[in-house]
Amino acid sequence: MDDLNSLLEPGMRVTHPDQPDWGVGQVQSNIGGRITVNFPEAGKVVIDGRRVALIPQFT
Repeated sequence: MDDLNSLLEPGMRVTHPDQPDWGVGQVQSNIGGRITVNFPEAGKVVIDGRRVALIPQFT
């Protein structure tokens, strides 16, 4: 899971595979596998990139 998450940079848009109702969030930071994402329906969430593979959104 680290491989794709390691490519995430601030400003990129992502969804959480287990929480689609959170909407499309924006990556705030990605430091040491801890990814902070601001989701419209959940607010700012810190995700352990070793446990969850976020899904990049390119639209």
